[in-house]
Amino acid sequence: MRSHSRRIASMTAVLAVGALALAGCAKGGGGAAPQGAAGTSQKPLENKAVSAISVGTAADSTGPAPEVPGAKSGGTVYMIDRDDFSHLDPGRVYVNYNSSVSHLFTRQLTAYKHDDSGNIKLVGDLATDTGTTTDNGKTWKFTLKDGLKWEDGSPITSADIKYSFERLFADFITEGPDYAETWLVPDPKKPFRDQYKGPYDGKELDTIETPDDKTVVFHLNGEHPDFNFTVAMTGYGAVPKAHDTKQKYDKQPFSSGPYKIVSHITDKSLDLERNPNWDPKTDPIRHAYPDKFHMEFGLQAQQTTERFMADTGTDKQAFTFHNPVAPERVQEVLGNPELMKRSLQGLTPFTTFYNINTKRITDVNVRKAIITAWPSKQIQQLEGGEIAAGKIATTVMSPTVLGYEQFDLYNKLAKPEGDPEAAKALLAKSGTPNPTVVYAYNQTPVQEKVTVAIKEALTKAGFNVVAKPLNPTTYYDAIGPVDNKYDIYWGGWAADWPTGSTAIQPQYDGRLISDNQPNYTHLNVPEINDAIDKANAISDPVEAGKAWAAIDRQIMDQAAIVPEFYQTYFGLYGSGLGGVKFDPIEGEQSALDIYVK
Repeated sequence: MRSHSRRIASMTAVLAVGALALAGCAKGGGGAAPQGAAGTSQKPLENKAVSAISVGTAADSTGPAPEVPGAKSGGTVYMIDRDDFSHLDPGRVYVNYNSSVSHLFTRQLTAYKHDDSGNIKLVGDLATDTGTTTDNGKTWKFTLKDGLKWEDGSPITSADIKYSFERLFADFITEGPDYAETWLVPDPKKPFRDQYKGPYDGKELDTIETPDDKTVVFHLNGEHPDFNFTVAMTGYGAVPKAHDTKQKYDKQPFSSGPYKIVSHITDKSLDLERNPNWDPKTDPIRHAYPDKFHMEFGLQAQQTTERFMADTGTDKQAFTFHNPVAPERVQEVLGNPELMKRSLQGLTPFTTFYNINTKRITDVNVRKAIITAWPSKQIQQLEGGEIAAGKIATTVMSPTVLGYEQFDLYNKLAKPEGDPEAAKALLAKSGTPNPTVVYAYNQTPVQEKVTVAIKEALTKAGFNVVAKPLNPTTYYDAIGPVDNKYDIYWGGWAADWPTGSTAIQPQYDGRLISDNQPNYTHLNVPEINDAIDKANAISDPVEAGKAWAAIDRQIMDQAAIVPEFYQTYFGLYGSGLGGVKFDPIEGEQSALDIYVK
């Protein structure tokens, strides 16, 4: 799963600090100081294993959502953040920031339900339950709930769901996930758009059946026992055929949720009002306490941090989806008990890392030397410490993925500042004691400091480092081509659902290498490709988890990345709001339980 940005530089494709998708978390929003508040010793953030995510029953899928203690209806909630939402058409949503706001007006067949103990259940959202399969996931049946309506009062039917999936094949929808599209055509090894072009020429997709207005049956081209998790992604949200405006739908989607869009001024503001045709009795996860949401864009993390700290005017009723506490204000916030009462902390499902271009650096000992020399601790300190940046990572998969195993092949936890002597020994093995590496980075104030630390550490180990600053707004355009001219560059990823398949295959399956795709390391190892196929064929989640953990070790043994952080989120909100919580699925603040005090 991708996030729209790194917290210190605008990104457009892969994940970011203070961002997205499947984890246990520290709770917030209830007025009590979270773990590690001022006046206590700062404890490291903990995270529940993904085994705590379960599949709920039909009873778990019924509405209304449990009431939030002390909540009341009315008022306007304000949201202040850095960027406008790049996409709101659900088919084009694949980043957490877009997904977070979409939960207010877009519903899927399934969704995630959280309780106050941090447990997470997959439940039916539009569907009565999480779907049924009798052939190990090759055929899936979902039944829609009674009382589902669009914002104009018309019913949401199985035909709408079928159409929502068919339109994903259109040539203008290229930004969202493509799991279902690949599985709904005859041959998963051929481009799915070569096999079906979408519904706009009048043709239907015969692998989706709608025997009646309430039933949808998906016939997949292989066994996918976790397809019910797939359709929980916002990218598979419902779109009505009668109101599909194609490309224009991206700015004004038609609501199936508790709110509808009444105004959207690009890069300036978004306004939502209650959708009177949303029935809370059909919805197990959402509330509609505020009358309105007013969202404002163009504010950097330092600006929003200062406004939350001042807590004046309408900022008392404000939150932010994505912006974290600015690194330079972290210690000040940690030292203020009153601010900590309205702070949120949580471990996100993202692992960030520095890609090593294996197409350019072909000697594995050189790659291992880079990891061994890397100044992980110095970078963590420059980015605000563990609570702001994250825990130092040593694996590909996040602790939030089922099957995660902790290991440290390069002794990074014992020597997080880097080990230049051990790195020199690895370079001696390579026969290239003083290799030149090109390090590409976002040209921002913090990253300039990080680059100095990286150059110093690698130089001590014998490397010659050429630093290449990149424009943050076009960063992924620069590193995306397979023939890019860089050796090391930052990235990040989180599983689209909590299995190793979506954490590992998109990035490290060598058969998927192409321009602007997630395999930024260009790693292509036949043994790893084969292991991916075998792991995907395992239906038992525990055994599959073990297989993905073994592949994680294979990738790290190839030294394809320098793991950076298991990302954390640390944010503030206004004193006039209640029900503000950290969303462990999206890795940022959630609006679903918010109310004005």
